[in-house]
Amino acid sequence: MRLGDCHNIEDFRLLAKRRLPWPVFDYIDGAGDDELTKARNTAAYADADLVPNVLAGVDTVDPSCTIMGRKSALPLMLSPTALQRIFHWQGERAVARAANALGLWCGISSLSTISVEEVAAITSAPKLFQLYVHKDKGLNRAMIERSRAAGFDALALTVDTIVGGKRERCLRSGFSSPPRFTPSSLLSYATRPQWTLNYLLREKFRMPMLETHYQANSRESVSVVDYFTAMLDQSMTWDTAAEIRQDWGGKFCLKGVMSVGDARRAVELGADAIMISNHGGRQLDGSRAPFDQLREIVDAVGGQIEIICDGGIKRGSHVLKSLCAGATATSGGRLYLYALSAAGYPGVERALTILRDEIIRDMKLMGVTALDQFGPDMLRWR
Repeated sequence: MRLGDCHNIEDFRLLAKRRLPWPVFDYIDGAGDDELTKARNTAAYADADLVPNVLAGVDTVDPSCTIMGRKSALPLMLSPTALQRIFHWQGERAVARAANALGLWCGISSLSTISVEEVAAITSAPKLFQLYVHKDKGLNRAMIERSRAAGFDALALTVDTIVGGKRERCLRSGFSSPPRFTPSSLLSYATRPQWTLNYLLREKFRMPMLETHYQANSRESVSVVDYFTAMLDQSMTWDTAAEIRQDWGGKFCLKGVMSVGDARRAVELGADAIMISNHGGRQLDGSRAPFDQLREIVDAVGGQIEIICDGGIKRGSHVLKSLCAGATATSGGRLYLYALSAAGYPGVERALTILRDEIIRDMKLMGVTALDQFGPDMLRWR
């Protein structure tokens, strides 16, 4: 299987599985506990049907929109994801280049493997910094200040990682950051020589957003779950969020909102946007899927705050269903991580181009020429 054989996100997933050592692939592909929520995040879209109109004159369509004050070529953001250097040696550089090429929002994690300054040098497209609130307040302030100085357009405070979820695939594989070569996983690394040589011989693994306050460049490996539980601030409250919003001073988003009550609190806080998200099913298994919860939140706060439906996106039609249900836009992480892992920059660019083409094609098949024409009358629930 080659890159040219990939025609949808599932194809990229299969190619990534062939090219990655199994502990690394399972870190991307896995989720919390029984992984029921992860599966539901995508399956939820099958429970709603699009109702198209015809004879609408769709020779020209415009799939662009405005998200948090910046124009995006598509109603699709690249969610921030950690540790991308582990998945492919090009890491965040490849994702940022692809976001720049397609004019999309690019999310950068606190646990990124390149700096916000380098991201800003790569892409002029909209940029989102995702903040994990650490116990070290000096580290939090430093990351906020660096992101602001680098010209990032928005800050997303992740609110669903008070502790790490139980990711059983990682427990079985012993996956850690940086990767630890254990007897049980050694064969997998040995049978993926291209990944292994690129990881060992190319640029050293780093987490530059943390290194001024945390020894992120040490050779000591730690699981992501253990890092979350040990390093992140479990005392975080709405007052914390208000302080961070004030310190940031720009467009502010809460990532990980799932309840109507929390959505209303976000409006009261003065947030510009919320991401309805369960962290890709990696935290609380049994949590509702974002698309399932979207209508309730839209009914409660629609028109008062931008609503981004995050997670489970694998098709252009998933994006359009979210817009019909009232979302401002959508976002996803695995949709580009599989492609990054499979082929670096060419993979990410191809995956995003496929999704762009699906969105445009499906808009024409829906009889829609602009995104503001989507509405609940174009969706039926089974």
